[in-house]
Amino acid sequence: MIAKVRKAVFPAAGLGTRFLPATKAQPKEMLPLVDKPLIQYGVEEAMHSGVQNIIIVTGRGKSAIEDHFDVSFELENLLESRGKKDLLAQVRGISDMIDVSYVRQKEALGLGHAVLRAKELIGAEPFVVVLSDDVIDAEVPATRQLLDIYEYFGAPVVALMEVPRENISAYGVVDAEPVPHNGAKGRLFRIHNMVEKPKPSDAPSNLAIIGRYVLTAEVFASIEAVPPGSLGEIQLTDGLKHLLRSRPIYGYKFEGKRYDAGDKLGFLQATVEFALKRYDLGKPFREYLKSLQI
Repeated sequence: MIAKVRKAVFPAAGLGTRFLPATKAQPKEMLPLVDKPLIQYGVEEAMHSGVQNIIIVTGRGKSAIEDHFDVSFELENLLESRGKKDLLAQVRGISDMIDVSYVRQKEALGLGHAVLRAKELIGAEPFVVVLSDDVIDAEVPATRQLLDIYEYFGAPVVALMEVPRENISAYGVVDAEPVPHNGAKGRLFRIHNMVEKPKPSDAPSNLAIIGRYVLTAEVFASIEAVPPGSLGEIQLTDGLKHLLRSRPIYGYKFEGKRYDAGDKLGFLQATVEFALKRYDLGKPFREYLKSLQI
């Protein structure tokens, strides 16, 4: 019987240098996309995918994340006393949403190291990894799409996306072959190899790994087995490449639109498009955009 995935790991210990000076004293994960912090979009995606236990890997200066998902008695009392029931429901909904645990990553030593920090809280269970930088707007949550594949094969699954060759060196890239599967419509792949940030001429394909993973607990031993890279960082891609020696790993080209919210331009694009979809903002914001002399 395939074990149910109950836990999701959110690496959130990075320094967010691409958004300085905004992230000098504020976690990158707390930057607001319209009116919700980036990490909340990922947490809601996990929740809507059936995953209720959230493990956030934090570091120094990240206490705002913990405060965000905690109960705020003073704020709730103020909103209640002023009769602002809608806002009160939103605030309470955040702390009631899921069960959150935290573990510290004292040094930002790579994504693989961040995932490894959650080992004791994960135990022997399968789990999800969500990178909140990657905001994915999809009718069926991207995490749910991957979980459906995991529940069929009982093997690790990573999210894939086609990327232009000129941008491929910013990603982990897979060498993979298509796998026929009911309902997958050519989106499912069996992975043979992975390369971290290759030159365009060396990339085995244009299929890049995007920030959603369903992993089994064996990955921890593989992460521990690989040596650090040139910058002293332990990459998750290297751990997965090691795991490929002992078990299959699948890739799924998810349905939906991904925004690289860890990049300033991607963040701005996501802000505009998410605002345009809002029932309370979309119409006036669209009229404003039309009025600009661009």
